[in-house]
Amino acid sequence: MSHPLAIGGPVMHPAAAHEGPAALDPRRKLQLALAGIWLLDAMLQFQPAMFGHGFGRMLAASAAGNPAIVARPVSWSAAFIDHHVAVLNAIFAAIQVLLGLGIAWRPTRRLALAASVAWALAVWWLGEGLGGLLSGTASPVNGAPGAVLLYALLAVLLWPAGRDPAGRDPAGRDPAGRDPAGRDPAGRDPAGRDLADHDGTGRDRTDRDSAAPFPAARAIGHRAAQACWLVLWLGLAGLALLAAIRGPGALGDMIAATVPGEPAWLAWIDTHAASAVTRHGLLASVLLAAILTAVALMPCLRPARPAAQAAVILALVVAAALWLAQGLGGLFTGAATDPGTAPLLALLALAFWPAARPAAEPAAAPTAEPAAAPTAEPTAAPTGDRAADPAARPGTG
Repeated sequence: MSHPLAIGGPVMHPAAAHEGPAALDPRRKLQLALAGIWLLDAMLQFQPAMFGHGFGRMLAASAAGNPAIVARPVSWSAAFIDHHVAVLNAIFAAIQVLLGLGIAWRPTRRLALAASVAWALAVWWLGEGLGGLLSGTASPVNGAPGAVLLYALLAVLLWPAGRDPAGRDPAGRDPAGRDPAGRDPAGRDPAGRDLADHDGTGRDRTDRDSAAPFPAARAIGHRAAQACWLVLWLGLAGLALLAAIRGPGALGDMIAATVPGEPAWLAWIDTHAASAVTRHGLLASVLLAAILTAVALMPCLRPARPAAQAAVILALVVAAALWLAQGLGGLFTGAATDPGTAPLLALLALAFWPAARPAAEPAAAPTAEPAAAPTAEPTAAPTGDRAADPAARPGTG
């Protein structure tokens, strides 16, 4: 069998042109998971119930309790959508499909992530009434601070800045400027910079990838990502202690409201959870706030890798419990527009999973210095009469 001879660089094999799961870095996997949730949103938006007048009434309900500056645009938007519900709902679903596919496709993921931020913020106001944060009744149990706000936050934290650990830039080109198929049409990266803008390892000098302790820090830096973590989880802890949530039966009523339309097994779980929480409402609120505070502070008080891992695992457990309390986001009721905040909280927690420590490079084996070439010792000049007498030399005379 003959082997190809590489001249001037590595040979690009056909298998290298495809992005397999093993070749994906953690941030790219999280981006694909976010794309999958956007596509799930689109599927939910295509449900028959979303093409009826119930969709407009559901949007109008988010205006309740909000100040006029928030409630009036929400009410106007809901009325407008209700008059053109079939066409507008189809457009909304198509937008979500495009966002999901755009994030999944590497060349368009930056554009799609940026568009998802704008779309999410608009929906957060006009479709969710700012998640009910200004109404005084928002709680982690009823979906605060709003699922679409978490979409926007994830888009920022998972922004594809710089190059991935394999040295590929956001367009999939390697440090030499070649795309996954080995083509090098212009020799420049997506920002228009030539290879001189990168260091000797092929990484962008402005990229934070090499020092990022977790995927969420690669785009905005460690301190900014940690600040997002603190604000989110401490904010959820504060919402759990609102007076309207600590009241008798408040949490139980929130959980019980998710039961209609659920399958029997999920309705059984939520019914018993609502009953237990109703009897111990204040204790449940304080306990939930304490757990959320622990999630927020553990990575900061103990920045070591085990503490950060424990915080992420605890956050995943909390997200799973909240998802059950939210009736799995109403996915089985036929009237859900998103899977709820819990899956997005779990995805965000995974974005803070500590990066693996790079393996120590094996010490280079000592190399023996090449032995010096033997040199002939100078022959002593003959002395005496034999050296002076030409006749005494061989071959003369």
